[in-house]
Amino acid sequence: MLMHRARLTALRTVFLSSVLGTGILLAARVAHGQISPGPLSRAHEQFSGPTQCTNCHGLAAGSPRLKCRECHTEIARRLAERRGLHATFLSKEASGQDCVRCHSEHNGEDFNLIRWESSRDAFDHKKTGYPLEGRHAGLTCNQCHKVESIPASARDEIRLKDLNRTFLGLSRDCSSCHTDTHRGQLARDCTRCHTLAGWKPASRFDHATTKYPLTGAHEKVACQKCHPSVSDPKPYVKYVGLAFGQCSPCHSDPHKGTFTATCQTCHNTASWKQVRRVAGSVQGFDHAKTDYPLLGKHRVVACGECHRAGDFKAPVRFAKCTDCHTPDPHRGQFRQRTDGGECAACHTVEGFKPSIYGVAQHAATEYPLEGLHAKVPCAKCHLPKGVETLFKIRQTQCKDCHADPHRGQFAAAPHNNLCENCHNVQGFRPARFSLARHKETRFPLAGAHAAVPCVECHKVNEGAKAALVKYRFEDRTCTACHTDPHRGQFRERMSRPHADGSLPGCEACHTTASWRQLAGFDHATTRFLLVGAHRTVACAECHRPSSGEKTMRNVLFNSVASTCAGCHTDVHGGQFASSNKTTDCASCHNSAQWKPATFDHDKRTTFPLQGAHRNVACADCHKTTRLVQGKPILLYKPTPRECKSCHGTSP
Repeated sequence: MLMHRARLTALRTVFLSSVLGTGILLAARVAHGQISPGPLSRAHEQFSGPTQCTNCHGLAAGSPRLKCRECHTEIARRLAERRGLHATFLSKEASGQDCVRCHSEHNGEDFNLIRWESSRDAFDHKKTGYPLEGRHAGLTCNQCHKVESIPASARDEIRLKDLNRTFLGLSRDCSSCHTDTHRGQLARDCTRCHTLAGWKPASRFDHATTKYPLTGAHEKVACQKCHPSVSDPKPYVKYVGLAFGQCSPCHSDPHKGTFTATCQTCHNTASWKQVRRVAGSVQGFDHAKTDYPLLGKHRVVACGECHRAGDFKAPVRFAKCTDCHTPDPHRGQFRQRTDGGECAACHTVEGFKPSIYGVAQHAATEYPLEGLHAKVPCAKCHLPKGVETLFKIRQTQCKDCHADPHRGQFAAAPHNNLCENCHNVQGFRPARFSLARHKETRFPLAGAHAAVPCVECHKVNEGAKAALVKYRFEDRTCTACHTDPHRGQFRERMSRPHADGSLPGCEACHTTASWRQLAGFDHATTRFLLVGAHRTVACAECHRPSSGEKTMRNVLFNSVASTCAGCHTDVHGGQFASSNKTTDCASCHNSAQWKPATFDHDKRTTFPLQGAHRNVACADCHKTTRLVQGKPILLYKPTPRECKSCHGTSP
């Protein structure tokens, strides 16, 4: 916009020259006469008038020279030093012609010579070389650019300006705007300790750069603990002139003069209670030279635990552990021992737990630890009673510690609940109860029973309040464990008592060797004697379910037919059925074999076989077939008896 005004000014000059006529010479080789194109701004009003032009305009050959930098020396100096806003876009040798690019004149007394890009509020302060960061970013212009913030030296430099309106003269030193709260104790470069984000905390301050670096617990101490506030006359925090060569200026002597050496001899900054130790001794004080060298856990015990009230010269009792460690955690249970219950018999200075009293030492007691007992934690047996643990116990039987998992099944003689009859300390399972011992019970294991897993018979009784494996059975019959596959068909046979009065049960027919291996069953005692080929026929071939299933589960043994037709299909298609529609197979066949038949052709037919007919095969005459239920059946009757039916007609 200002450049546009500059162009208007030039055009205005040309226009006025043409209007005034050629009688007025505006430009010459040596000097130039000028006519003002317009009134000056209020800032330059002292230069108004036809004779004042040369104050700003130099007359020479060529283009007129503007003398802005001759008056505005503060700007010229900043350009030469390459600092400030103007130095960001003007060279060191900038002329007045460069000034009018932004500051044009002759635009009236109310014209503002300062040009703000976009707006004053949106001005990018980075262009000045001093970016507004941290807390400065939120400040308004007049909070910093005010007369009282301009040093006296800068005021003399910019004396031509209205100090209430100028943006020049401010120092970049913090003290130009901020009061020195440290009262000159520290260097004036505030940025060594503080940032623009905030005065507190002093995040850039490193105490290690001072004469007293902070170490150990001193790192956590609040500043005001060491740097007190004083009044002179106004309060301020004291940072210099502090006494820090010794500990006593800040810390009181807890030993009350017992030790004359400096505190650093025994203590460090990590913690007052953390004493400097070398090889179990306090640095500067060797505890090994006393009557009680510090060993094990005693190395890390605070001095005050033994030396009460900070009195290190008072005698300390240490003949027994109980002189310091009270009360006795075992409540005198070991006082009757020959050593009087000395703690060192079971414990060491390396720690109260674990005890050095182990399995080997336990072997000398009434209850040596063996098997799984050797891995059991002490507290499992030595249970607390009140606040102490009982080590003198009288438990000698398994039931004293272990609950009876069998719920009294073996409480009576001869077992008497002695777990060791079946188990040992190597493990509860597997039990030592063997097949040989099972033979001594009321149910000796024989045959296939010897291979049956125990859990197949001794199952968990889920109906009980608590799961229980049953070992004692009153019912020892087969049906107590096995389902009767015959569905009571042989109940009467199974109830016939032996000579000794015992009932046979399933043993009337079966053995324990195998279910399918029968013993004692005689088929001759039934209505159907097994003779001939019937002896080799499997039971299931005759005794089969009506449904056609080929297992023995649902077999009815008492309802099997005794006739041939009950098992065999009539291959003759009913040709030889009697009046009651049954075929007497035994009239021609026997149980030894089906073929050859025992049929007497002479007696049972009307065509006796005579002569050569005796040697003719049956199929030579009986060869007519027909389909019966889809199967071809050889017809035996009627058979033609005429010769021609078989031999044909002679030629």
